[in-house]
Amino acid sequence: MEKKRQIAAVLILLALIGVIAYRHSTGKDLEKYEASFFDVFDTQTQIIGYASSKEQFSEQMSLIKDKFQYYNDLYDIYHDYEGMNNIKTINDNAGIQPDEEIIELLKLGITMDEKTDGNMNIAMGSVLSIWHDYREAGSEDPYSAELPPMDELEKAAEHTDIHDIVIDEEASTVYLTDPDMSLDVGSIGKGYAVQKVAEYAKNELGIQYMLFSVGGNVCAIGGHPDGSAWAVGIQNPDVESDQAYIKKVEVQDLSVVTSGNYQRYYTVDGKRYCHIINQDTLMPADNFSSVTIITNDSGMADAYSTAVFNMPLAEGMEFVNQLDGVEAMWILEDGSIQYSDGFEEYTR
Repeated sequence: MEKKRQIAAVLILLALIGVIAYRHSTGKDLEKYEASFFDVFDTQTQIIGYASSKEQFSEQMSLIKDKFQYYNDLYDIYHDYEGMNNIKTINDNAGIQPDEEIIELLKLGITMDEKTDGNMNIAMGSVLSIWHDYREAGSEDPYSAELPPMDELEKAAEHTDIHDIVIDEEASTVYLTDPDMSLDVGSIGKGYAVQKVAEYAKNELGIQYMLFSVGGNVCAIGGHPDGSAWAVGIQNPDVESDQAYIKKVEVQDLSVVTSGNYQRYYTVDGKRYCHIINQDTLMPADNFSSVTIITNDSGMADAYSTAVFNMPLAEGMEFVNQLDGVEAMWILEDGSIQYSDGFEEYTR
């Protein structure tokens, strides 16, 4: 049911974008094309772009999909892949000579943990894995859904010190000094991958006009050929509502990333528990229905959306307003909306 909701939401979003893109398309030598797949990051990926021919677009999509698959495998914490040292490799042992992309991702994760005062901790794997197992079990059998025992969570939380990640860039190694600690890059990995794929598309494939939507991560390369911006709908957290979108924003060369309690969750005794876990309480964050970030880097936007979702409104507002080039929108549980100082400049 969760995946169906995500797919439907993404398809509606891209349908909206597609209509607007068609209206604005004036490039004489370029045509608008769309592609979608569900093979990576356990979510629907949909892409709109302009190319000189269908064959050119298909070739671009084949290369882009391969890149997404590479990052999906690299940041996987559940599966091994032949010939690849990934995040699971690091969790299973010292992670000897992981891919350089992993080291760069982990460095960004450590930086963002420091910037957000621990509200975005990639070393929370031991706690998150417990919640993952209970959420999966509760989703499969809602009548038996239950919360993890707090003593189990507290014991796991003893192994979440991000300083226990030791990166040796010269030797290209990553070592976890706490053998009971595990990494989980779910709060940043997908956004980082989207950013890297967008950079590849722009710098290596020469793409000038393209929009990626990967779950709650939307990334724009340029705008439309006529110079107008992409219009992106921000989903209504109330998935049962006839109003699919709360707001629309217009962006060029920017990312729009949303974290919400309607994306991955399960219900226990009538209360919804989402997948975003607060490091202090060890419980799912419940301050908001969603937080949307706009900035120029999808990886940072992903990290900020998770971190701000974990902060009280006043703290998150102050935090975002002191960041350059970052804006946020909060949808509260009662449906009311709050904005950072410059967010409404993007709304239409």
